[in-house]
Amino acid sequence: MRLGLLLLLSLLTTAPGVSAAELNIVRVWPSYRTAESFVRIAEYFGGAENSDRRIVLRSQPGERAGYYFLVRIANSGAARTGCTWQLQVIMPTARTPRAFTFPAELATGERVFELGLSGTDWPDARTEPVAWLLVLKTADGQELARQQSFLWERPPTPKS
Repeated sequence: MRLGLLLLLSLLTTAPGVSAAELNIVRVWPSYRTAESFVRIAEYFGGAENSDRRIVLRSQPGERAGYYFLVRIANSGAARTGCTWQLQVIMPTARTPRAFTFPAELATGERVFELGLSGTDWPDARTEPVAWLLVLKTADGQELARQQSFLWERPPTPKS
């Protein structure tokens, strides 16, 4: 009886909300996309934008052209609502990062999100970010996953 109670208490105190094994950012593909790259044949016949089962979120919803972060995630845990993607980008023209937030509903299984910095939030097709950080958080601010570019963390400056 005592062993069973200890086992139950240890499970309750060590069970996290989401473990690293339950939610994983499989890959992030950053690249510029033109507005035309989103057009599918259904739109020519009066249909709405077809995202091909991808979840497309834009900083300026009315503008399609921009710099996108195509994010593939795998969620073997429970579905979650009210989550957010928090994206920080350092542009070639600035030293401080610009921050963007996108809503995220997480279903069980694999999903693809396209997080776009569109319209005036991205200067042009030739511009590349210097560095970026992408964090997925729960509604209460708990970090679920993180991915960043190589240059996001600068090496410490040597003391002279």
